Amino acid sequence: MKRAPTFILIFCLLSSCAPAPYVERVDLVGAHPRVTEQISISERVSLEVPFTVQAPFADWDDPYQEACEEASLLMVHSYLSEEELTDERANGELLALIAWETAHGYPQDITLSQLAEIAASYYGYSAQIIDNPSAKGIEEHIANGHPVIVPAAGRLLGNPYFSGAGPWYHMLVITGYDGKRFITNDPGTRRGEDYTYDYDVLLNAIHDWTGVKEEITDGEKRVLVLQRTLQDD
Repeated sequence: MKRAPTFILIFCLLSSCAPAPYVERVDLVGAHPRVTEQISISERVSLEVPFTVQAPFADWDDPYQEACEEASLLMVHSYLSEEELTDERANGELLALIAWETAHGYPQDITLSQLAEIAASYYGYSAQIIDNPSAKGIEEHIANGHPVIVPAAGRLLGNPYFSGAGPWYHMLVITGYDGKRFITNDPGTRRGEDYTYDYDVLLNAIHDWTGVKEEITDGEKRVLVLQRTLQDD
């Protein structure tokens, strides 16, 4: 991540201001992103990202039935912080995170940009939102050790373990790939650990929250990558 210019840091220290959450936007269809190094892509990569279902104790009432965003963030946080994710810890963390979101005015369903803000404010991560992601671009992030958080039109995923037709809006984490399928941690089912989706299926399903569930397929195609801040390195 780029270091803040010296004069900004001095200004913040003198004025006791808190730095704003860092969220970077990259559009892979627009201007070509700057390439800083050559990335070698393996044929198969699977990151050991701790898994939790969004309802750790199989209670699918509120707030758990709408907690896929928080569960996805928690899984990536547990991976980056190298912390074990038991059902007990997952339950406590999810409830604490949801309570914090409510206290700070976030709605029940949140966009990817809002999740990036939450990740920065609550956990202290830097966030990169990638618009119009490609399979190769996602593979590069995974190969570099970065899980990818994905918002999706849940019913386009066709997961047979979802209840009914599945959620209108969903979120999950890509943890790996094998050249044909993405390996995911899908919090929408207890069988979601290392669940695989064909590239075309998952890429087609990527849609950010629009505010109206029936219009989810109009949502922008974007994904989220989190990294530790410089202070944590």
